[in-house]
Amino acid sequence: MAFEPNPDRPRIDARDKVLGKALFAADREVPGLLHAMTVPAAIAKGAIEAIDAAAAARVPGVVRVFTWRDFADIRETPATRGGGGEVPGYQPMKRPAIRHRGEPVALVVAETLEAAIEGAEAVRIRYRASDFTGWHDRPGAEREPVQTDRSAGDAPRALAAAARSIDVTYDHPQQHHNPIEMISTTAAFVDGKIVVMEGTQNAAAFKFGLAGMLGQDPAMLEASSPYVGGGFGQKNQLQEQTALVVRAAMLLKRPVKLVMPRSQLFHTATYRPFSRHRMRIGASEAGKLEAVLYDVEQQNSRFDQYASAHGEHVSRMYATPNWRSTNHRVRIDVQSPAQQRAPHEHPSSYATECAYDELAYALGIDPLELRLRNDGAIDPISGKPFTSRRLAECLTRGAKRFGWDRRTHEPRSMRSKDGQLIGLGVAAGAYKASMAPAVARLRVAADGSSYLAVTGQEIGQGMRSAVAAELIDVLAIDPDRLEIAMGETAAAPQHLTAGSWGAASAAPAARAAALQLRERLVELVGAERANGPAHEVLARARRPFLEVEVSHRGLDQPEAVMDRLNRGLPAPAGPDYERFTAFSWIAHFAEVHVEPTTCRIRVPRVVSVCDCGRVLNHRTAISQVRGGVVWAFGAALREIGEVDPRFGRVLNNDLADYVLPVNADIGDIDVELLDEPDINLNISGAKGVGEVAMVGATAAIVNAVHHATGKRIRHLPIRIEDLL
Repeated sequence: MAFEPNPDRPRIDARDKVLGKALFAADREVPGLLHAMTVPAAIAKGAIEAIDAAAAARVPGVVRVFTWRDFADIRETPATRGGGGEVPGYQPMKRPAIRHRGEPVALVVAETLEAAIEGAEAVRIRYRASDFTGWHDRPGAEREPVQTDRSAGDAPRALAAAARSIDVTYDHPQQHHNPIEMISTTAAFVDGKIVVMEGTQNAAAFKFGLAGMLGQDPAMLEASSPYVGGGFGQKNQLQEQTALVVRAAMLLKRPVKLVMPRSQLFHTATYRPFSRHRMRIGASEAGKLEAVLYDVEQQNSRFDQYASAHGEHVSRMYATPNWRSTNHRVRIDVQSPAQQRAPHEHPSSYATECAYDELAYALGIDPLELRLRNDGAIDPISGKPFTSRRLAECLTRGAKRFGWDRRTHEPRSMRSKDGQLIGLGVAAGAYKASMAPAVARLRVAADGSSYLAVTGQEIGQGMRSAVAAELIDVLAIDPDRLEIAMGETAAAPQHLTAGSWGAASAAPAARAAALQLRERLVELVGAERANGPAHEVLARARRPFLEVEVSHRGLDQPEAVMDRLNRGLPAPAGPDYERFTAFSWIAHFAEVHVEPTTCRIRVPRVVSVCDCGRVLNHRTAISQVRGGVVWAFGAALREIGEVDPRFGRVLNNDLADYVLPVNADIGDIDVELLDEPDINLNISGAKGVGEVAMVGATAAIVNAVHHATGKRIRHLPIRIEDLL
């Protein structure tokens, strides 16, 4: 299938967002709305002995104070946030027990937000505290294996026989998402149904998951999340307050809204957990990888099944004939972690790509050359070919754009004119190319208007622009007269949008619908007269409109997967397919400047070259890569959740103390997209770009810091005191 490159187009919803017409969950007006506020637990573990809500009830405007006794009938099911697979999750306020600091222990509902806040502050709770473990290396932490190990060949034996080897351990800190749109829930009543409005990546969980938790028929619930102000994995599931707000609205028979304060989100929302990575690598004197043993420990809560799959992509990065990776959870008394942009791929690429940099220095080989010598076209784990792999091209093109040839090998060997130490670092990354089932309902009218309802969530990544590109390509529709419904369970079945499978799921469905509608036009007017904009063909055929509906499955997915979609259950496929393995690939090159006296680090420029398949919208895709690099900068040099293990509390629980990159930190980020369609994967030729954008970028910065200073820092973030 031949494709012409998509031209540069603006975001299809850019104007609406600039004008404030794109309404997010908490912005939508609901008549008769009540406001809610939670009371967070002040202990890390224990039980509630008594709740005194008398003072709160006397606050003018307070309607009711809910306690665990009001919500004891909420069911814990696999849909409950924090659950995994078929194991029920944990729902706060079902019982007097406290399982982590900050979980809701009371819910105050009032006529105004101010009254709800004042009422919540007036609630008095007496606790019975229990012993707890607040950090992974403290007594009481429980270590358990996770069955996500990967292996090929005999790694221990090959490591013992290798000519050269290294054994290093890297620590990655706890980090928090902090999207601009805070987590909120609004439960309203429309046409006899409960409509839940929440910024989410998984609207189906609200229709079907909440129905199971609240004992309702799914037909009585709808979820509405047309826009999300940043998700990054934090909004993959029901939140701790979701069922509480909906149940409160049902009991009061009035709509209720809660916006969770950012300080509370550090203890109620999911986050990236602390992880420790041990890398043992064996290689020949010529730099050919012979064995890798990769062992990871990842922090988790006592009650969650969040997996640890750090070996999934790094085992396929290079032609490593002998590989073994293991994963372990370390259970402590905290809230559940979960996905945060490139959830396992970012920490694992940080550890492995920095370790490969160390190996290159041990062998006296250029770090770029080491990667190129170990490129391979076959997946070393499965033995299958990749649907496409242009990592070597990403590395060589990136090196040329960056000017890698001016790099001198020895650390501390490059300086700027003003005396700053210069470091140049390289790292590569990959992210699985997955797909999920999707439904597309397309209507094109002779008056030039079009309507598409499709499975998928617009979480700020530009999904509307991606699917619009397919309709424009096939039907030449007018994007200014196109309405796209996403994240609406009433419009089309919805599926979790995460794992970089959003565009690769929705765009092929939209393209299939467009191709089917084009075939219908041919039937109406004949092949010769069916060319041109679809609405003009309809006018020639004297038809007011045409409608089509397409159910589209990912590569190798059976028909039965549509049943999972229609029941609101996740059903992604990949990266392992029947005949292929599929990944997106990226190479990052970073330049750092380190002031030799103060050791202040600056990153004036980064070059990133990505193989993400066919580019559906260049502006959104390039923005994804630039955003991923900014995230990587934060991970390398700024971000960490500072936990006090004595109290199980995140101390820097606001945007004043949780340090993030700002505009002044960010230099030039030069992005190139190869724009080569992956036609082995789907009819759109698209792979994901949102998650792979971050993978490897932190390692490139860390490696550049080593090149500049000669100091190998094996924890994040790198701070001035690490270099002094």
